[in-house]
Amino acid sequence: MIDIIRLILQKAGMTAFPGKAVGLLLPLLLVIPLAGCWDRNEVNDLMLIMAAGLDKRDDKTIELSVEVYVPKASGGGEHGASGTGSSTGGAQTLIKSAYGVTLADAMAKLQEQFPRRIFWGHCEIFIFGEELAKQGIRNQLDFMMRAPGPRERADVFVSSEAKKVIGLIPPIERSSAEVLREMAKLQTGMKVTVKDLAEMLIGDAQAAAVPWVDIAPADPYKQPNQTIGFIHGTAIFKKDKMVGKLDDRLTRGLLWLRDEVATSTVTFTPKESTGYISSKLLRSKTQLIPKIEGDKWSVTVKIDTEDDVIQNTTGMDLNKPDISRSLERQLAEAIENRIKAALVRPQKQLNADIFNFAEAFHRKYPQEWKEAKERWNELFPTVEVRTEATAKILRTGMATVGATRKEGEVKK
Repeated sequence: MIDIIRLILQKAGMTAFPGKAVGLLLPLLLVIPLAGCWDRNEVNDLMLIMAAGLDKRDDKTIELSVEVYVPKASGGGEHGASGTGSSTGGAQTLIKSAYGVTLADAMAKLQEQFPRRIFWGHCEIFIFGEELAKQGIRNQLDFMMRAPGPRERADVFVSSEAKKVIGLIPPIERSSAEVLREMAKLQTGMKVTVKDLAEMLIGDAQAAAVPWVDIAPADPYKQPNQTIGFIHGTAIFKKDKMVGKLDDRLTRGLLWLRDEVATSTVTFTPKESTGYISSKLLRSKTQLIPKIEGDKWSVTVKIDTEDDVIQNTTGMDLNKPDISRSLERQLAEAIENRIKAALVRPQKQLNADIFNFAEAFHRKYPQEWKEAKERWNELFPTVEVRTEATAKILRTGMATVGATRKEGEVKK
């Protein structure tokens, strides 16, 4: 830094200068870059959006509904002026809506209802209504990717009506946005961000899978909206239009196929006994191995998992090596059955490649893919899928063999 000061002074024609001058100029040069508050945004001037929902109003108009954070004094309080919000903690939420021909147009009209500037930086949830999803979401997604405010890492969902989900009053969390955000973190179902969705729609397959949100029934003694939305299945998109859904059971198989399964409990009845064995997933790895032989296209789905047994109602001694090996084979078979079930509807009925098969062929056979990509809609339903699952049971549980049974009841 001192050399820089000397160079500046020399350029100014000062060939000789006291060392004390350098000592005075050095702090000054360090302070100058800190004076950068001219474009600051005070939080008191911002309206923080926590979640946004988009619904179809008519063929040309959409409805934008937002959940807004409203600060208040500590000590409780009532719901927001819209009739929806949370009375826990030191904050509440307010629901507001506006109409427009695009998301940007609706946001501009929404801004007219607030004395503070709308701020998208805290919006972690976007929900598309089913009717709008069927009409197409590409144009609205363009705003989320193009405008500087919305976050690309915000989670995306689809529901029958986005406004209803946004307006729920959860009994535990402070807002419906927090409920869905925490559920997405658990990864019990699909987890898709704005960036993920955009990449899927412009990928080789031009198909996407987005978590579906249902509304849990409210307790009989509470208001209908005093409940939560929860992830329960998957919405399937071809190009940018929703073409169908998968239920929660088939979604589990989809997660195995996409190598996105983070938590899983597989329960099955062993062939050697009655009762059930439940295993908890520890680690899993899925590989897609494409192959082209003449006109025949095929994919081998290879899965390797490591699991723990967390419940045994069969009475079998799981510490015996032959029983343990048999259970591993049956666990692998149960996983394969889930995958095969998840394949049927997207491949045979909806013709939507949400499994990333197109990308797998593109990587391994770039020249063949270049020639065949325009015919992928014809090829995809005919692709033969083989499954090869391998399961390894690492631990059979913390309890001893006869933890809940007498020694004579345990099958050796």
